[in-house]
Amino acid sequence: MRTIYLDCAMGAAGDMLMGALYELLPEKDEFLRRMRALGLLGIEIAAEPAVRCGISGTHMRVLVHGAEEGAAHAHEHAHAHEHVHAHPHTGLHEIEHCISHLDLPEAVRADALAVYRSIADAESRVHGVPVDQIHFHEVGTLDALADVVGVCLLVSMLAPEQILCSPVHVGSGQVRCAHGLLPVPAPATALLLTGIPIYGGS
Repeated sequence: MRTIYLDCAMGAAGDMLMGALYELLPEKDEFLRRMRALGLLGIEIAAEPAVRCGISGTHMRVLVHGAEEGAAHAHEHAHAHEHVHAHPHTGLHEIEHCISHLDLPEAVRADALAVYRSIADAESRVHGVPVDQIHFHEVGTLDALADVVGVCLLVSMLAPEQILCSPVHVGSGQVRCAHGLLPVPAPATALLLTGIPIYGGS
């Protein structure tokens, strides 16, 4: 049985998950071609060799208007009035509209939408407001959208019969986000992890 096993001893950032799945894919060029053909405004994606703690792997580099992650977010905010999908505080409706216009297989589109709807539902419960009033912050950016769509596309291309996962290491301490300083895992993340084995620590 074709199985993907995710070892989440260091969590699972979107670009890390995309890089790990990319390494399993025989048709690497085809994945990059499909991602670049999606029509995500201002997005560039590259797979680059990387070494962390002496271990080689792949770093999926997602550039937004030529800048990477943190710097890209500032650029997106500056251009929020020019590009509706580039606003860092995007709502579920905008995300759904954007994903619905991407050139994706229907199953991949459904998976990507399910990811954002799960996050929106958790945020809705945390903030006590309807789902359609939720504004995505960190996950509403273009690079985060590329990560989500990329992971869903890779899973589709790999076509595993099952996906297994280790307990998820959530870290410790506090995290600074759009709502201020929050404990780790932040409330919406904790809701998303309901029923999933997790552990903390440095």
